[in-house]
Amino acid sequence: MEGPRLRIRPISEFELRGKTVIFRPDINSPIDPKTKRIVNTNRIEKTVPTLLALLDGGAKVALIAHQGDTLDYQNLIPLAEHAEKLSALSGRKIGYIDDVCGPAAVAAVKTLKAGEAVILGNLRYLAEEISSFESAVKLKAAEMLGTWLLRSLAPLADLYVNDAFAAAHRNAPSMVAFQELLPTAGGIQLMEEYTALKSVMDSPKRKCVYVLGGAKISDAFDMMRKVLEDGAADEILTAGVTGLVMHLARGVEVGQATRKFLADRGLDQFIPEAKALLDSWGGKFVLPLDLAYEKAGARAELDIAALPRDCLFPDVGEKTIARFKESIARAGSVFVNGPAGMYEDPRWEKGTKEIWNAIADAKGYTVVGGGDTISAATKFTDLRKYGYVCTGGGAMVRFLAGKKLPLIEAMELAFERNLRAPLKCQTKG
Repeated sequence: MEGPRLRIRPISEFELRGKTVIFRPDINSPIDPKTKRIVNTNRIEKTVPTLLALLDGGAKVALIAHQGDTLDYQNLIPLAEHAEKLSALSGRKIGYIDDVCGPAAVAAVKTLKAGEAVILGNLRYLAEEISSFESAVKLKAAEMLGTWLLRSLAPLADLYVNDAFAAAHRNAPSMVAFQELLPTAGGIQLMEEYTALKSVMDSPKRKCVYVLGGAKISDAFDMMRKVLEDGAADEILTAGVTGLVMHLARGVEVGQATRKFLADRGLDQFIPEAKALLDSWGGKFVLPLDLAYEKAGARAELDIAALPRDCLFPDVGEKTIARFKESIARAGSVFVNGPAGMYEDPRWEKGTKEIWNAIADAKGYTVVGGGDTISAATKFTDLRKYGYVCTGGGAMVRFLAGKKLPLIEAMELAFERNLRAPLKCQTKG
């Protein structure tokens, strides 16, 4: 799909040979809690095209990246295995040093030769890079220039390249401050991801169908009003907890067990917003026609009007699956966020499996995004069959909800500042 013109310069517009590049990808990966080993390399794989373009162009590449955070401390590990995986996937030797921006890291960057790369230590070892610091201190990009990361690495570099759309909602020095000092380019993945989402939001092929499910329904409600107000969505298919809340909003009784499930998680707060959406755009929504539940230890299904009152509903039923497939088959564009049910359990995988296969086989342009969405797509389909697979969950939702993303603002400001020289990067000062 042809996307809009972006105010971000691609790496192809820069002379790379002999230049030192600070490359900020997002290789934050799922980690096995017991072995502390990487269990999914999707984001690392997505980093390879930009890395190879830089190395083949003769750049000296210093990668800065994060793994884990204060909010998921169990995933806060060194990036040694990331370097191993990236080496294997790229076919190039990617060095690693367990120092973020101290003397050892600076020395490693200074000794790089053209066509060489090194991953520096986990950015989340720095106070200024953790989410709790971001929330508490709230620095502007210009105020981050005194951070250790910027003081140590920016003077060594000729160019800053960002490929981390998945972290675009983060207002951290590694994401928004280098642009204040260095010529700046968007990596291949960043440009593709931004273009794909911008196209879905601004100029989708019609009919544009959104498929929204999952348990994290704040994501769905963040974007539904925006895409409806802007006319981006022609139809919204709701499944998972999102579908249940929409039914509650229209007065359907789903039983005490489901009400307690929602209340215990604070999800009942979305019922008034769901009612407002239905009052304004009711004709745009397709809600579940039937739901699956456990009966005598087996899967059973009933129409919405006949649901039992003492059960949870971990999947949609056959009628809903068929109705969703009809819309998907007719769509010119399909955007997907959130599975149709508890697909991790084989008893409740049917809805997600069949709907995801319909999306993978759809003739229209398809975009899937978000952690659970991609996990389900990986489990049941071939990722190569989708138009675009978006690595960003939180960033993607915020973007489609019309919220400003710190990274995109920083990249566009760098573009406007003219911090670029198409044939030659600025020299280090």
